[in-house]
Amino acid sequence: MRKALTMTLVTAFSFATVACATGPTPELSSVADFPAASEGQARHVIWLAEQPHEELLKIEIVPGKLMMTDCNTRGLMGDFTKKDLSGWGYSYYQLDNVAGPIATMMACPDNTKTEAFVPVQGDNFTLGYNSKLPVVVYAPKGVEVRYRIWSASEQLQSALEQ
Repeated sequence: MRKALTMTLVTAFSFATVACATGPTPELSSVADFPAASEGQARHVIWLAEQPHEELLKIEIVPGKLMMTDCNTRGLMGDFTKKDLSGWGYSYYQLDNVAGPIATMMACPDNTKTEAFVPVQGDNFTLGYNSKLPVVVYAPKGVEVRYRIWSASEQLQSALEQ
C-alpha cells in the first residue's frame, strides 16, 4: 500500500513540474496590450511551458474560492466567456456572474467544517494548450484561478461500426 501511494505522489509531482513554465516570468505587456483589470476584477496570467506534442494537451481553467465546507458537495456558478483582443488576434477570458455556493443538502452527523477549494461550475473551461501565448483570465476579486493540464494518448482507438 505504501509503495503505490509513493508512486502516485511522484507521478503527480512529475506531471505538475512538466506543466509549469520555468525561468523568469515575462511581462504581459511584452506579448500584447491586454487591458488592465476593471474595478472589482483581477487579471490572472498563466504562462505554459513548451511541450512536445502540444496538440495532445489541454488546459482546464478551475476558478473558485476557499470556503468553509461540511460533508455536502459544493460548487459556484459562473459565466466563462472568450473575448478577442482587438487588433492582435489573441484571446483572453472573462469570468462573470459568480454566484453561490450551491450545495447538496445531506445531514452531516458530526457538523465538522473544513476549509476547501470550491470550484466554479460552467461551460468552456477547457482550452487548447499553446505555450506561445499566455492564458489571460479576468475574474472577480476574491476568486482564485487555478488550472490543470490534461494529456491524451498519441494512439487513436477505432470505433465499432454497427
